[in-house]
Amino acid sequence: MYIYQIMSNNFGFIDIILLAMIAGFIILRLRNILGKKTGHEGKTADVFDEKDYSQFKPEVKSKSFIKENLEDSEKKLFLKGAQIAYESILTSFANGEKEKLKKLLTKDIFSNFEQAIDHRNKENIKSELTFIGFKESQIEKFEKIKDELFSTVKIVCEIISVKKDKNEAIIEGDPDKIKTVTDYWKFSKNISSKNPNWYLAEIISK
Repeated sequence: MYIYQIMSNNFGFIDIILLAMIAGFIILRLRNILGKKTGHEGKTADVFDEKDYSQFKPEVKSKSFIKENLEDSEKKLFLKGAQIAYESILTSFANGEKEKLKKLLTKDIFSNFEQAIDHRNKENIKSELTFIGFKESQIEKFEKIKDELFSTVKIVCEIISVKKDKNEAIIEGDPDKIKTVTDYWKFSKNISSKNPNWYLAEIISK
């Protein structure tokens, strides 16, 4: 019985030593893996702290960014806008509405339109235009030059156009005849501008 008690006590003591050795080994392993804290590490950042993790956020592109090529859906929207601008420019020019034209044209081409309107007024020529509708419109060319985007649009439409003198006598056109017109208009837009509008920059003769 005494021998059994001695053996039991020895085994209990050995168990304690083994457990202590295992605990010490685990502590050393954790210390090697995690490193030793020196007191100079600084505050631990929270995982959801936006300030500390802002560098991992995806870059947000500027709203003014425009691709150098238009997708099919974008082409449809652009052409719809070009048609609206085309009709508005033609009717505003015929009516001599300079303020409306100024919002749709670049400065250079507005100067040309303004001179034509002034000359027409000086000669007492009256211009009448009836817009019938579009037959075709398509983008012929889309390009980027420095900070400017340019889109050349082919437009085919039907109109009735008449010019009269001060006595209401017809000097050009026929009020009973629909005329088919084909134009090539180049629109422009500055990439860096916050204004999303395009402006007529050139009427191309072909």
